[in-house]
Amino acid sequence: MATVLFVCLHNAGRSQMSAALFERAAQGRHQAVSAGSEADPSGRVHPPVVAVMRELGVDLSDRRPQRLSAELAEAADVVVTMGCGDACPFIPGKRYIDWELPDPKGRPIEEVRATRDDIAARVQTLVDELDRAAVT
Repeated sequence: MATVLFVCLHNAGRSQMSAALFERAAQGRHQAVSAGSEADPSGRVHPPVVAVMRELGVDLSDRRPQRLSAELAEAADVVVTMGCGDACPFIPGKRYIDWELPDPKGRPIEEVRATRDDIAARVQTLVDELDRAAVT
C-alpha cells in the first residue's frame, strides 16, 4: 500500500479534491493525505469545491485544511505538489510529481468543475501506476 500526500497552498481546493478522488479510485489499496503549505485561515474547504465534489457523491463539507508538516511528508511514498512553490517539502528518497493546476479559489463553478475533472483523470493514472508497481 502506498501513501500519497497531495500538497497545495491552502489545502482548501486542489489537494482536498485530489485526496478524495484518490481515495475513491484506490478503494483502500492505497491511502491519501492532503495538506497545505499555508493552511487556509477560514478553516474550511472552498464552497465551490464542496459543490462540485458533491456532484460526484463525494462530501468534503466536514474536511478541514491542515498545515503541511515534516511528519506528513516523511510518511508519504509519493508527494504530489500543486502550486505551493518553494514552500513544498523536499525529502530525499521520495517520489515527487508536480501537477500544474489552477487554484479554484474565486473561479467560476465551470472552471472548478473542469479542474476537478482534470484531477480525476490524473488521479486515475497515478492509482493505475501504483497498482502496477505493487504487483511487480
